[in-house]
Amino acid sequence: MATADPYGPVHTAGNAVPPLDTDLAGALEDLAGVHEGIDLIRDGIRLLALDRHTSDTTQTLLATLAGSAGADIITAVGHLVARLANADHNPALRNLPLDAQKQAQRHGEQAAFHLNDPDLHQPASEASAAITGT
Repeated sequence: MATADPYGPVHTAGNAVPPLDTDLAGALEDLAGVHEGIDLIRDGIRLLALDRHTSDTTQTLLATLAGSAGADIITAVGHLVARLANADHNPALRNLPLDAQKQAQRHGEQAAFHLNDPDLHQPASEASAAITGT
């Protein structure tokens, strides 16, 4: 005879990870087919959204995604934008007129600057800290 689970049932409808909400599902759908790398990112986001996490992994994910300026995904995306917008790092831009190259580079650098602004990362950092109680 099986003994009763002292922690109660965990595989119940109320304990299931809900499906993607329409905002996230729509955003992921809008990114479909742009590039294989974007599809991999979409798959990763979908996995993170639908996977079952502990409070510890949730805290770590919040910090890793957007809560640690200089060492999170948003920071990496900012650096990637700057790299892709720079003809020195992206040969596809080298055929553009020099003015267009410089303008693209300047806007890429501005995007990286804004995406690396600590104020942008603060809410996710605070959400992460709220989980650990710090």
